Amino acid sequence: MGRLIVLKALFNRRSIFIASIAVLIALTTIISVNVFNSKGPVTGIADVISRPLRTLASNVARVFESIYSSIYRYDNLMADYESLARELTERARDYREARDLREENERLRILLKFRELHTGYEHEQAMVSNRSGSNWSSSFTIDIGYANSNIAQGNGVATEYGVLIGQVSEVGATTSTVITILDTTFSAGAFIGDGGGTATVKGDFSLMRSGLMMLDRIDDGFAVLPGDSIVTSGVGGVFPAGLVVGKVVEVFRHNTGIGRYATVKPMRDTDTITYVFVITSFENASQAEEDAQ
Repeated sequence: MGRLIVLKALFNRRSIFIASIAVLIALTTIISVNVFNSKGPVTGIADVISRPLRTLASNVARVFESIYSSIYRYDNLMADYESLARELTERARDYREARDLREENERLRILLKFRELHTGYEHEQAMVSNRSGSNWSSSFTIDIGYANSNIAQGNGVATEYGVLIGQVSEVGATTSTVITILDTTFSAGAFIGDGGGTATVKGDFSLMRSGLMMLDRIDDGFAVLPGDSIVTSGVGGVFPAGLVVGKVVEVFRHNTGIGRYATVKPMRDTDTITYVFVITSFENASQAEEDAQ
């Protein structure tokens, strides 16, 4: 671009110079014709002298014509570029607006689904903002806290379909920490399958790396089979009854020979979750029956 500006300036100066020479030649020719009524010696000499100048002027004119043409094309290209840049900016803005609208629609759809499936819950919707984990823990951060919601430490955290994925472990002003069901500190009372056998489902250090949980304290004599569903029992009042936890993978007997335990695969992978629901208040069926009496 800098070269083209310099060429523009040079083009203007040389144009003036060439025009001056042309005017001088024209005046000399006019004077010669008027004095000698013919070409005369002055005109002849002028013709001889001006011939290389005319050739030079013609060549210079062609060069500057090419330069002017290039400058003209460059100006047109710059105008097209600016027009395309404006159009691209507008398209980018439209894309951002459409993306934000799509995300908001998805959030509202998820919220509506949760309300439809769990009418007896008070809840707060949140977005996962950060994930963390180590050999000893598994957790993520959500974008709500005591200053912008009603959540509290110990609240259960679930998906819109009622799949339990964790528990609030720490509440900050505008963000909070949630331990996942794989965390070694997580524990919940559970029902097994359709038969109603009770047990405790919890995080386990030796299973966490494999993405599994432990089902322990299984009712004696209750048949536990691979594929059985595990849901929260509501015992203890920490979690509402009926939240889905996962499915039984394998059943084992403790090394002591007393009692059994099983491995459980969580129903939902917590690493891919975007929106969650913190259950701030609920009423289990047993509680409802007691209240009715």
